Amino acid sequence: MAEPYPATFWHRDCTLCGACCAAPDIAALNKPLGVPCQHLDRGCRCAIYESRPKVCRNYTPDWVCGEVAPLPTLEARVRRFLEIYGLA
Repeated sequence: MAEPYPATFWHRDCTLCGACCAAPDIAALNKPLGVPCQHLDRGCRCAIYESRPKVCRNYTPDWVCGEVAPLPTLEARVRRFLEIYGLA
């Protein structure tokens, strides 16, 4: 029986969109919902990647990343991320 979704739907390579570091709240970093992480640099890379908290280490890029990555700005990507999860 064929899978209803391809494997890439559930797991993707990071698109460097930055939405996962801006949209969700990250309690371990005292980061509120919808606010970019203080450690997210201008290139949408983690400035503390080697020492990032477990919640960040466990994040796996998925279909949401593919949905938001094409949007032109971090603000637009965060807005779409929050809409997908019903948080906006």
